[in-house]
Amino acid sequence: MSQVSPIFRPLYRQIKQLLLQSLEVGEWRPGDAIPSETDLAARFAVSQGTVRKAIDEMASENLLVRKQGKGTFVASHGDDQRTSFRFLRLVPLSGEQVASQSVPLECWRAKAGAEAARVLKIEAGAPVIILRRVLQFSRKPIVLDDIYLPGEMFHGLSLELLQENQGSLYSLFETKFGVCIVRAEERLRAVSAERVSAEALQVAEGTPLLSAERVTYTYGDKPVEWRRGLFLTDDYCYFNQLS
Repeated sequence: MSQVSPIFRPLYRQIKQLLLQSLEVGEWRPGDAIPSETDLAARFAVSQGTVRKAIDEMASENLLVRKQGKGTFVASHGDDQRTSFRFLRLVPLSGEQVASQSVPLECWRAKAGAEAARVLKIEAGAPVIILRRVLQFSRKPIVLDDIYLPGEMFHGLSLELLQENQGSLYSLFETKFGVCIVRAEERLRAVSAERVSAEALQVAEGTPLLSAERVTYTYGDKPVEWRRGLFLTDDYCYFNQLS
């Protein structure tokens, strides 16, 4: 009879899990300062070094942000430009960072089909919100996104709200709906522009595009967004830094 050995988890990883649980239940919201390492060490009855190691790992994963002389804060998509470019990997071939403008085109409610239900881990037929938007760089349309969201989590999202939003889409999710995006998975492939994407991106049908299918997750590894993006890459490239 085979035996399964218990899995050992370092103590700092256990503390990290407890901190993640506090984030998941909303004990500390995006932008909030978390307690000091000394206070957390007392709370969990561990050494300050153990807490520091857990926080260091969460900071490396962009879940927490250390601010010199101020403390440690829950990462927020409204923090600074670095957060925006963490999830937007399209850059000019020159390598400089160029601010993008989101132009919402449509937003409607529907019932989840089999694929959306599988990706978002909801029941087939459950309500979803679908939005279509164009990202412009220097007033030129470069990205066309179709985004699927669980309807129950984003109740009240409308085209008017998207048009009024001045920040990033993920900042809106965070501040209006309490949904914090913490990680994403993407799959890339080459495609050709069909009629709808060609019109939105103002190119001819058949133009080569980069397709990026993204699933984003909040705390607890819960999927909250399924996105299909089409990128025009004449003057832009998808940039990723590996380490």
